[in-house]
Amino acid sequence: MAGMTANPLDDRLRDLVGDRTAKVLGEHLDLHTTGDLLHHYPRRYAERGELTRLADLPVDEYVTVVAQIAKADKRTYGGGKGVRLEVVVTDGSGSLTLVFFSKAAHAHAHRLIPGRRGMFSGKVSVFNRVRQLAHPDYQLLDVEDGTEAREAVDAFANRLIPLYPACKQITSWRIAQAVDTALNSLAATGWAGVGEPLPDQLRSHRGLAPLPEALEKIHRPRSKQDIAQARHRLKWDEAFVLQVALARRRAADSALPAVPRRPAADGLLTAFDADLPFTLTDGQQAVSAEIFADLAAEHPMHRLLQGEVGSGKTMVALRAMLGVVDAGGQAALLAPTEVLAQQHHRSITEMMGDLAEAGMLGGSDIGTKVVLLTGSMGTAARRAALLDLVTGEAGIVIGTHALIEDKVQFHDLGLVVVDEQHRFGVEQRDALRGKGKQPPHLLVMTATPIPRTVAMTVFGDLDTSVLDQLPAGRSPIASHVVPAAEKPHFLARAWERVREEVGNGHQAYVVCPRIGDAEDAENGGGGRAGGARKGGKTSEQPDDGERRPPLAVTDVADQLASGPLSGLRVHVLHGRMAPDAKDEVMRGFAAGDVDVLVATTVIEVGVNVPNATAMVIMDADRFGVSQLHQLRGRVGRGSAPGLCLLVSEAPEASPARARLDAVAGTLDGFALSEIDLQQRREGDVLGQAQSGARSSLRVLAVMDDRDVIEAAREEATALVAADPELTGHPDLRSALQSLLDADREEFLDKG
Repeated sequence: MAGMTANPLDDRLRDLVGDRTAKVLGEHLDLHTTGDLLHHYPRRYAERGELTRLADLPVDEYVTVVAQIAKADKRTYGGGKGVRLEVVVTDGSGSLTLVFFSKAAHAHAHRLIPGRRGMFSGKVSVFNRVRQLAHPDYQLLDVEDGTEAREAVDAFANRLIPLYPACKQITSWRIAQAVDTALNSLAATGWAGVGEPLPDQLRSHRGLAPLPEALEKIHRPRSKQDIAQARHRLKWDEAFVLQVALARRRAADSALPAVPRRPAADGLLTAFDADLPFTLTDGQQAVSAEIFADLAAEHPMHRLLQGEVGSGKTMVALRAMLGVVDAGGQAALLAPTEVLAQQHHRSITEMMGDLAEAGMLGGSDIGTKVVLLTGSMGTAARRAALLDLVTGEAGIVIGTHALIEDKVQFHDLGLVVVDEQHRFGVEQRDALRGKGKQPPHLLVMTATPIPRTVAMTVFGDLDTSVLDQLPAGRSPIASHVVPAAEKPHFLARAWERVREEVGNGHQAYVVCPRIGDAEDAENGGGGRAGGARKGGKTSEQPDDGERRPPLAVTDVADQLASGPLSGLRVHVLHGRMAPDAKDEVMRGFAAGDVDVLVATTVIEVGVNVPNATAMVIMDADRFGVSQLHQLRGRVGRGSAPGLCLLVSEAPEASPARARLDAVAGTLDGFALSEIDLQQRREGDVLGQAQSGARSSLRVLAVMDDRDVIEAAREEATALVAADPELTGHPDLRSALQSLLDADREEFLDKG
């Protein structure tokens, strides 16, 4: 075969299936090699004689169904000038009409006759309240005597028919034909040259099938047991290769040198703790002990600190930073937005008091400087901040991506704290970590609770600490869905509740999905905040142009200020405002000079205004579960109870409404994270947005396959400990390139 490589799974598809099919597979399904094709697994299987339920077909989606022809009629239209063939197929649960026009009607009429069974593929549409496929592709599963060899019928008997994820440009059975070609080609050579990524001893110990057998069984199963065995083996491939990559990262990190950072006795940390007006929770004390043990080691800490909204992660991180300053080093806190960086700087300096005013009149003798560094700072302020960093005058620096610019130099960077890791690219985190004389310790914080199996796959190179205990004084948050389309008076009542909270001396947030300024004006108007547009579609439904655009901050603020919230001090906050303007609004809100803050998700994390007790989230169905939980965490941060109202036009029975009901029904972020994960593709979970590549997980489900992931982690750790460079496992090394593409390896490698 032309273009043969060492491993035939790496051969280009055009050498196997031809340029035309290879082009379609590559452009529309991202399949480029024989290995890509064979790892494009069937999404389900149809048995010969099994009838797929037609009653559940989704409109506007491309589907493949197995059904029997019930009737077929040719009809004329346009005064007899046109011909239409209507074929009704059924499976007992429902029916579907296939429609062919003009020449196609004549061409297919002799084949599509009642009693015959086939696979039919196309986009489901509705015409005169009847679901139909117009000009579908099809393959008949039985034939008339004499038209094809009887062997063709027998080939389908007693066999499961794979149905592949397909698209408009290529049908499931054309993919099946390409897969058959690939399997036949490999079988003809006895699968020569095909690597085996799993070590023989592991396969034997775990009772796993060889790779060729697994690929044969998943594409050409003779029984459901074949499918189960194949999927189990292929899940192991994905879990093991991923865990080997993470184990190698952990091993490499543990081999790096780092400066141990032990807090000085009776130093900055001791003075800070002595001034705390409250007692740390048991969870905060336990996690702090883990962090300080890591900081005292001679290799870099790599720890993930995750916890519920408001669980006190910032306090734990600040104590770690103070400990590093005590030990003669510097600490950097990297925030994803200027608003959050400014908020962190404000809250940390307030918590530290005179300990943050070293060198200033009234500052503590054992204090340090806390410097803010963002991209929008004025030249003089920026120059002063850079000088404080390079001389070591500033023990703590808080900033955005501006911290990683080449001109930013540290005197002795000992600890990097990354807030909301998923918002930073790999190169950004790596650049900041490279600014220390030796690799600095790394603490990653996230307020998005992560199920354990996800933590093992996404953050598998990090040790994990969990804060699941809220500090004393935090108040409960009542959450309710406001069905604006069905019950407009509920929305009117929501604004009354906001007025009541403000009347009681508190403040409120109103969150919108869009800014609505001139830059996105072409998207249309923002709807009405005071009422609701009836008949609005949910985000799960196709966007056919009828659904109004998302509500916008600028529109909603104007409508509220002149309508239901007239007389209150209503201000806006969004990402396109000038930094000074954003800071002025946040300071005003924190000081109580703003009653209602209408904002985008710029306030999602880190914003801490204890007097804010109410939040109204407009078009809440347009946000994800975890994002809604983060937003809700901005209220109830003081002694007064919090209130979160989720406004939506989504119909009561829709998936969007069910998602909102789930958020309203629990404050348990870990429970919500599992719901969130179940509604998203695995590729999203594995940082696909950061690597820009197709997900490497095709059969492994991080929520359902905990046992496989844990066992693979154990096996991978042992193998890497014995053979860090994988010199004795060349096929496994190759699998790191094929199952984990180059971009994702970089993602894992840089942590």
